[in-house]
Amino acid sequence: MSSSSLSVRQNLLAGLTTAFALVPEAMAFALVAHLNPLMGLYGAAIIAALTAAFGGRPGMISGAAGSMAVVIIALVVQHGSEYFLLTVLLGGLIQLLFGLLRLGKLVRMIPHPVMLGFVNGLAIVIASSQLEHLHAPGGGWLSGNALYLMLGLALVAMAVVYVLPRLTRVVPSALASIVIVSLLVQVFGLHTRDVGDIASIKGGLPFLHWPQVPMTLDTLKIVFPYALVMAMVGLLETLLTLNLVDEITATEGQPNRECVALGAANVVSGLLGGMGGCAMIGQTMINLTSGGRTRLSGITAGVLVMCFVLFLSPLIERIPLAALLGVMLVVAQKTFAWGSIPLLRRLPLTDALTIVAVTVITVFANLATAVLCGVLIAAIAFAWKHADRLSVSREDLPDGRRRYRLHGTLYFAATARLQAMFDVENDPANVELDCSGAHLDDHSAVEAIEALRRRYAQQGKQLSVTHLNDACEVLLTRVGGPEAKLSADAAS
Repeated sequence: MSSSSLSVRQNLLAGLTTAFALVPEAMAFALVAHLNPLMGLYGAAIIAALTAAFGGRPGMISGAAGSMAVVIIALVVQHGSEYFLLTVLLGGLIQLLFGLLRLGKLVRMIPHPVMLGFVNGLAIVIASSQLEHLHAPGGGWLSGNALYLMLGLALVAMAVVYVLPRLTRVVPSALASIVIVSLLVQVFGLHTRDVGDIASIKGGLPFLHWPQVPMTLDTLKIVFPYALVMAMVGLLETLLTLNLVDEITATEGQPNRECVALGAANVVSGLLGGMGGCAMIGQTMINLTSGGRTRLSGITAGVLVMCFVLFLSPLIERIPLAALLGVMLVVAQKTFAWGSIPLLRRLPLTDALTIVAVTVITVFANLATAVLCGVLIAAIAFAWKHADRLSVSREDLPDGRRRYRLHGTLYFAATARLQAMFDVENDPANVELDCSGAHLDDHSAVEAIEALRRRYAQQGKQLSVTHLNDACEVLLTRVGGPEAKLSADAAS
């Protein structure tokens, strides 16, 4: 078999495996958001296929994600599904604009400790979300033989996923696991929960449907905040997952193209009655470990989910939830960055704190809040450390002047340190501040220089600023005004 034929087969099988994993997740997330499960399946099919076909990261799987469902629960409860569809449409437009403005590169500003916390937090979320499968149909938890059977079948599924790759890689281990557990249940007539216990997946083709809401400013005030949060959460999860796939595959994706594709997919999903979505790290890991590396696997997954709804619902509804439980637990285990645990003892305290904080906040709040907090911690730590690197050396010149040489970057966090480095009262009448080894980084830096100059002027002394590089001189002139320019020019 040629390598191209092998790649096609691998990607088709990976897409099939991923489609099986998409179905119960999409249905469950729709129910969490108080929506019809078919809306979740339509969203999963549309978003998976479109982002795979036109996005910037082959191999990544997007669909109706739980992180998106959680943020719109209050909207659906208070205003209904029609307002939700308008929110999905508007959120998609925001994501589309984000990509067209080429803002996807902002993900590069997210530190690696935040990435580790994101991965660990989502791994815990994936694992904890599987506990829903242990609920009895009538409410409450499974118990007795029903519980033992569910756990036993899940362990069989996990064993197949772990062991089969050591014997053969012809068939993706996750797919084989689902098939084997399904056959065991059917052959031995075991009574256990299956996909059909969540809800029926039978339906027809989605149709174009404009949200039936009044197009007024009041409606916009209702949906825009939810659309903005949904868009930002979706973009963050997608771009972070894209970074992770880049690392796993040793290739480079196109974040701006992925943002555009995701936004367009959400617009289409909203117009066809589907849920909003974004990248799904669990299904992405299943796709990658099953051999899915090209656009074909994601397109296959999306098309097959739609085929399940249209033609294969009786068969898919008989898949035991225990099989999917076992597969997703393995995914959670492989997603978690276990090496980050011993690393916590060797990392700087701020980096370790960032990893733990992002992990915990992702689990108990949401991804957007977690990443924002992580970036904030990292930014404060960076500013604190670099403020201490500002230094001044002093030199008395033969003509009676005193020269201070400034070294490092002067910015908002270092301005107080700068003021303490000068002996204004005991300095001579003419003082030079040599900035050849320094960089003025922001308005606070210019204001600090001007404040220092005013302190000398109050003592009847003159401070001259010399050897500014071109960028710093432009900043000093622009913000400090004509007096700053004349003083700098005179000193030069």
